[in-house]
Amino acid sequence: MNAPATPPVITLASGRRIGPGCPCFVVAEVGNNHQGDMETARRMVREAARAGADAVKFQKRETAALLTTEGARAAYSGPNSFGATYGEHRDALELSADQFTELKQLAESLGMVFFASAWDAPSLGVLAGLKVELLKVCSAEVVNVPMLRRMAALDLPVVLSTGMSTLAQVDRAVAELSARHRDIVLLHCNSSYPCDEADIALPVMGELARRYGLPVGYSGHERGLGPSVAAVARGACMIERHFTLDRTQRGTDHQASLEPDDLALLVRMIREVERAMGVAEKRVTPAEAAMAVKLRKSLVAARDLPAGTVLAPDDLTVKSPGDGLSPELWDAVIGNSLTLALPRDGQLLPAMLAMPIQTGDGGDERDGGDSGPDSGAGAA
Repeated sequence: MNAPATPPVITLASGRRIGPGCPCFVVAEVGNNHQGDMETARRMVREAARAGADAVKFQKRETAALLTTEGARAAYSGPNSFGATYGEHRDALELSADQFTELKQLAESLGMVFFASAWDAPSLGVLAGLKVELLKVCSAEVVNVPMLRRMAALDLPVVLSTGMSTLAQVDRAVAELSARHRDIVLLHCNSSYPCDEADIALPVMGELARRYGLPVGYSGHERGLGPSVAAVARGACMIERHFTLDRTQRGTDHQASLEPDDLALLVRMIREVERAMGVAEKRVTPAEAAMAVKLRKSLVAARDLPAGTVLAPDDLTVKSPGDGLSPELWDAVIGNSLTLALPRDGQLLPAMLAMPIQTGDGGDERDGGDSGPDSGAGAA
């Protein structure tokens, strides 16, 4: 694909910005971890805000539109089941449009963006009616061309997860969505729950960025925090992690989810990484310069040296602090002669030398600033 050199920055209706040069947009993926309980969902929204998340994301399904009659009637048992059939299980985990309205209002009152992934056309209609400012294409829907076209027609920014997908499938999904606009965030993703670190393949983020010229983030399903933090260092503009109040709850997503304190730690680590990535050139910071004065060394006399001494290696040594002539100038001063007497441990200064030297600090050097006849006597 012919990708533009610079990915676009996406501005949401609320004014939040996602993309290059913007703070990483951290999404707490509630999904269905509320277990169909509204009070749990409210608490999860509040905990996500407390942890510093930028957004909370839910999932919306209409069972009749999602499953065939046979699929809905299929027996569904096991420790993670919430119903005797798969349809009953899915219904037990759903929240209504009115409940979504309340949760959206709560999230926005706490300064977060509320959005969701729609798994079917009626659910997409619910989200459109809520006037969400962002849509999510889950990995399972990457190949659902009719659904992609419905989403594109809403002219809303879209987050596209790429788990379970080949590049050819992502090509098609991006083409369908970008027919209307390019406000698209691609999330690198491995759709295993939980995902082994060896299968995460973070370098693929770079391939997605080069191939599509779109903002790229990471949707992580690992148990820990390391890969998500590393993704930010690799340029992720968005990090999405599943979120739960308790990993030990029954349900398929809890084991790959972060509890509130873990999410808060992840947000802090992401912000630390962003600060650490703020400068791209090698430089000496003011704090380092002060430390160099303390820890580095200067040229000093190894013994009492009378005026006129032609400096030999045995006449000098190097000692802290580092606020005098640097030992880097060793070769430049050996063979030079002293114009002044220099006591043992006295710092050698440019004005004490018969022949000027280049110190590297802009000086041409016999007048070393505030040096004087006895400035070398133990200045430390």
